[in-house]
Amino acid sequence: MILTRLIISFLLLFVFSCNSNKSDEEMKDLWSKAQTTGEIVNRSGTVFNSATNKDLAMRDAETRLQSGGGLFGGKGISLSGVLNNNKDNNTNSTSTTSISMSVNPYLWKGALETIDFMPLNSADQIGGTIITDWYSTPDKQKERCKLNIFISGKQLNTENLKVTSFCQEFKDPIWVNKKTDSKNNIKIENAILNKAKKLKLQSS
Repeated sequence: MILTRLIISFLLLFVFSCNSNKSDEEMKDLWSKAQTTGEIVNRSGTVFNSATNKDLAMRDAETRLQSGGGLFGGKGISLSGVLNNNKDNNTNSTSTTSISMSVNPYLWKGALETIDFMPLNSADQIGGTIITDWYSTPDKQKERCKLNIFISGKQLNTENLKVTSFCQEFKDPIWVNKKTDSKNNIKIENAILNKAKKLKLQSS
């Protein structure tokens, strides 16, 4: 079942990220198959600076090229500002701070990094919603799943995170909904929570 494969992918990505940067290198390699990193970033019109945050710039660039919009909409926002990494930059602190107060920044970034191999449909930090597009694994092209992730509140806890999954199977000529197991949603939530806790530890 494709959702089970997704969960396994989440867990593997978390384990590997605890020991190395292989997952980041693999994502860069996938995104740069057709062209170099610099060409993709320049062509996309991303607002993120690849010199200071190459991974985020590449993620936003690919989303723009695929959907015509950025990872956080047309104008985008600064994740580093939300996580208070740019403490010396006070010029735009008012707007950034107001956005960061909406939801827990570690849950938000942890969710985005956990599902970064899936195409994004929309991401609204103010509303705390992340919606992916349909995703199929190479060996299961006739099955697809998508995720709706809802983040609420400022605390990093289970109560402020909810994942809902939807899966379909292709039965020519239409896609048919499949019943999803709520336990799988909980496993994805746990993967996001673990990632968020790791990000918080790294920032302290």
